[in-house]
Amino acid sequence: MPFYKVLAKPVIEYRSMPTLLEQRNNLMDEMDGILKKVKEETRAFTDDETKRFDEIKGEVAKIDKTIAAEAEARSLDKKKPVKKTEVEERAAAEERAFANYIRGVVEDRADVNLTVGDNGAVIPSTIANKIIKKVYDISPIYQLATRYNVGGTLSIPYYDEDTQSITMAYATEFVELESTSGKFKSIELKGFLAGALSKVSKSLINNSQFDIVSFVIAAMADSIAKWIEKELLIGTVDKVAGLSTLKQKVTAASQTAVTADELIDLQETVPDLYQAGAIWIMNKTTRTAIRKLKDGQGNYLLNKDATARWGYTLLGKDVYTSDNMSAMGAGKTAIYYGDMSGLAVKLSEDVSIEVLREKFATQHAIGVVAWMELDSKVENEQKIAKLVMKA
Repeated sequence: MPFYKVLAKPVIEYRSMPTLLEQRNNLMDEMDGILKKVKEETRAFTDDETKRFDEIKGEVAKIDKTIAAEAEARSLDKKKPVKKTEVEERAAAEERAFANYIRGVVEDRADVNLTVGDNGAVIPSTIANKIIKKVYDISPIYQLATRYNVGGTLSIPYYDEDTQSITMAYATEFVELESTSGKFKSIELKGFLAGALSKVSKSLINNSQFDIVSFVIAAMADSIAKWIEKELLIGTVDKVAGLSTLKQKVTAASQTAVTADELIDLQETVPDLYQAGAIWIMNKTTRTAIRKLKDGQGNYLLNKDATARWGYTLLGKDVYTSDNMSAMGAGKTAIYYGDMSGLAVKLSEDVSIEVLREKFATQHAIGVVAWMELDSKVENEQKIAKLVMKA
């Protein structure tokens, strides 16, 4: 019977690749072994041992760098692409439609084209809101005032103690106390219609590289901000009153100059309770004159200050200059001082802005007109005071 030798198949052991940490530990064990052998034999490294020792150090350094990189990568979150919301997409489409309308381009999508009426196209609220936001940024007076964005007539109640106020007094038993109190009054803010017109050159419009939307927003905002600031500071008879009706005032002894004492008197007119948010408002020529004033020690009253909002401080408060303020002259209101939140401003929410493509065609331009309703009156008399020049 033939004899067959059965050969067993070799068993092959599959081991997973050691981790980086295991590789590092193995290298460190090998390094410890070399050092131990040298120490036991009380000798220096051989050339081969020196070479291997340096190789181990290099490999350990590479592993450490890799481990650190892995840890850093795990600590960083993957960023998901940010998707625009429906509102953002709509706003972008409206801006594009606005730019296209100005350039005379009609989009295929009818839902994003502007509404065209007899007087031009009405700009979407997206653009109008950006213009009003820029007005807020441009004019600190409008920004600091108390704003009411409502339509119609607004009645604001306030407590008046000018003629009579609540008083405390000594009393006698069985004798009636006399009642004393102020009165509740109110100021009414209506809506006075005003418009601002800006013309844009068609040469600019036809330049495809020109950002026409930003240009129109900036031009309209600048025009509106200047007009609103003038009305808030100076006012117009039988229209927007603004600060023109202020009762708290200091009258200068001169028609053309102010003194340090008069500035101190003006500042002290406002109660300490409202001093925290107070600012000075004046014409630049008035500021120039005040810059030359000194106190008893020869120090200038008005100083340059890098931390101030507008670069200057006077008696510890920021100084804002406006071209709308009158220069010093007989009977003119030259300076306002106080917390501008004492001024109430009502601006209707439904600001309408229209693009007039045909009206200025003979001038090779288009018109952009803004309509709004505005009113403003002093809401809190104690917060603000004015310096009036001698009549």
